[in-house]
Formats: sequence, C-alpha cells, structure tokens
Amino acid sequence: MTPLEMAGVFVAGIGAGAVNAVVGSGSLITFPTLLAVGLPPIVANVSNNVGLVPGGMTGVLGYRPELAGQRARLIRLGAASVLGSLAGGLLLLNLPEKAFTAIVTVLIAVACVLVLVQPKLNRWLAERRPPHPHGGPWAWVGVLLAGMYGGYFGAAQGIILIGLLGSFLDEEIQRVNAAKNLLSLLVNATAAVLFTLVAPVHWTAVLLIAAGSAVGGFAGARLGRRLPAPLLRGFIVVIGVVAIVKLLS
Repeated sequence: MTPLEMAGVFVAGIGAGAVNAVVGSGSLITFPTLLAVGLPPIVANVSNNVGLVPGGMTGVLGYRPELAGQRARLIRLGAASVLGSLAGGLLLLNLPEKAFTAIVTVLIAVACVLVLVQPKLNRWLAERRPPHPHGGPWAWVGVLLAGMYGGYFGAAQGIILIGLLGSFLDEEIQRVNAAKNLLSLLVNATAAVLFTLVAPVHWTAVLLIAAGSAVGGFAGARLGRRLPAPLLRGFIVVIGVVAIVKLLS
C-alpha cells in the first residue's frame, strides 16, 4: 500500500469503530476500502475482521455503565455468539461469499423493522409471554444465528443483534446497545482467532484498521450514550438501509 492508501485505511478504521459502537455496520466502511486498495475479497474480509477487534473493545469500555447487571445474561448469550462465530468463520473459508447475499439483505431489513416497532412490540409481547431475564431460548437461537453471520461477513450484525435483543429483552435501547457491543466483540474476536490460524491475513491492513477502530470505538461510544432513544432508533434504521443498498449494489 502507498502512504496515501494507508492513511485512507486508517481513517476508514476510525469511521468503522465509531459506527460499530453506536449501531453496527462499520465493515461497510472498511471492507470496501480494503478492496479499493487492491486486497482480494477473502483477504480483505479476514483482515477487516481481525482489525476491528480493538475497536470493539473500546466500544464495550465506553458502554460499561449500561452493562451493569447484565453479566449472567451475557454469559449465556455470549456462548451462542462464540459458537455461531466459529461456524460462520468455517463457512467463510468453505463457501462462496455470494451464497448469503439474499439472506443477509432480508435479515437486515427485518432487523430495521424490529428496531422501529420495538416499543409497541415489547408491550405486546410482555402481555403474552412469561418474563425471562435472558430472553428465552428463541433469543439464544437468534444470537447464535447472528453470530454465524458475523463470523461469515459481519456487516450490519450490530443492527441484527439490536433487533433481536430489543425484541426479546425488557430493556431500554441503550442497555440493549451495550449488550450488542459485547456480543459483537465476542463474535469478531472468535473469528479473528480462527482466521489468524488458518486464513490469509494482510497484517499492515490489520494494524491500520486496529489503530483507527480503537480511536473510533471509544469516540462512538461516548456519542452513542448521549443520543435520545428515538434518534438512536432512527440512526440505526438509516444505517440499515445503507447496508442493504450496498449489499445489493
């Protein structure tokens, strides 16, 4: 990479870290950037995943107050994220990338709808389901599938997780977002370990994205925690629509 290309990858890492902390879909910034500087798709995907792990860490640290009281829930759901990520990473190494495009588009669209209707949906579900602090078995299965997608590609996995968790958990959206950040970090970190062992990694790209995403993740968390719930929901949906457009283009 030329110095200008390296600077572009670093800046893309900052943007991706910030977007991931607030919503998710940061890969829609860094992945196309890596393709633009000449990396092959699989190498770009793998390097992007590994590089975004530090940004996930700073995003989680920035949301520590909203994680209070969620330890037992996140241990349970975190197991689903790790298992799903391993499965998704293995799929990435053995299946063509286009195999999931249609499914991914539908998942993001459904997640956006869930985010919009969550307040009414939660009230409706609360009248028809027994309370469950961890979301119940369907939430666990949903997080497992989201982890598979995250290990395979990962763009917009945060939107999918917010849609799932917000529908199954009786929590306000900032605490849901904090849980999403931790689960996304587990997915990315698990896939990163797998990819480092068995997949081609471009370490210069990894280091640039890691440095940028670490800065962006902390800044994004500080911003996201201050957004009113309606504005955060609107931002999530806008990012989701952009994700769908990019995936279909």
